[in-house]
Parts: sequence; C-alpha cells; structure tokens
Amino acid sequence: MSGEAGVENGSDWKKFLRKHWSIVALFVVAGILAFIGAIYVFLWFVGDAQSTGLVPSILGLWTMGHLVTFILNLIFWEIIFVGIPAIVGALAGWQWWRKLPAEEKGYRFFRRRSRTTGGGGISVLLFIAFAIKVYVDGNWNVAIATWTLDYVVGSMITILIWTAVIFGIPIAIGIVWWIRHEMKKKP
Repeated sequence: MSGEAGVENGSDWKKFLRKHWSIVALFVVAGILAFIGAIYVFLWFVGDAQSTGLVPSILGLWTMGHLVTFILNLIFWEIIFVGIPAIVGALAGWQWWRKLPAEEKGYRFFRRRSRTTGGGGISVLLFIAFAIKVYVDGNWNVAIATWTLDYVVGSMITILIWTAVIFGIPIAIGIVWWIRHEMKKKP
C-alpha cells in the first residue's frame, strides 16, 4: 500500500514537470541567479563600505554604531537589488499559478508537512537588546576590541534578566489568570 502512494506522488510530479518544464526551469534559474546576485551585492557592499569610510577596514576598530549601520545598509541594498526583483518574480509566478486549471492545482506535491520550530527571532531580539545596552552604557562609539570579557558577559546577563522580566511578567499574569479561571469552573 505504501508503494502505491509513492508512485502516485512521483506521477504527480512527473505530470506537472512534463507539462510545465519551461516555467519550472525558468524559476530554478531565477532562484539560482537571485542567490548569486545576493552574494555579489554582499561582496560589492563590503568593498564599498570600506572604501567610503562607512566602516573601518580593521575589524578591531569597529564600534556598535558601525555594526548596526553596516547591517542596516546591507539589508537596504540587498532589498533594492535582490529582494524587489525576487518579489516581482514571485508575483509573476503566483499569477501564473492562479491561471492554471483547477485540476492541475490539485496535485499534492508534498505528503507531509514539516514541523519547524523557528527560533531565529530570539537571536534578533537579543542582538537588539545588546545594542540598546551598549548604547545606554555609552559604549556605542567605542571600539569593540577594547571591550572586556566581563563587560560582554555582564551585558548578556543583564539582557537575560531584562528578557525574563519583560516576557516573564505577562506570562505569569496569564498563568495566574488561567488558573483562577479554571478554578472557578464548576465540576
């Protein structure tokens, strides 16, 4: 029985690819070009950022201000040169998909859903909190190479405490509310 499901899944792919091989090839090539373009924009921006003085060429002289400015400018140029064309291509693909007959849209290409947990957002949150801590401490324009290990570790502990307070208090209130709500229910 499991062999038949595999054959059906393979035949769905084969039917779709035979009928629409040119558009699938176009999107594969577009994806590869977008990836290569993102790398070239990154390399261009790194060289340009150093030559224009946006950031020092010696990493030990970078400050938190340099780091944040570098990241924000890099995101801007990646969106301009890679993101916007990719969005336009995705919209074109979506329009193509909408115009397909209903029986072709009924193909089931993936039998199982992946169960990803995410987790990338916490890193961004901690970086933003660290940047705020550095700014509040007055170390925004101080070279990162001059920071001591005690300062970095102390900052991380402070950030963890901030995070626990900011998220812990609402979570604790929610849990207490839920427990009180459950206790008031009549059995």
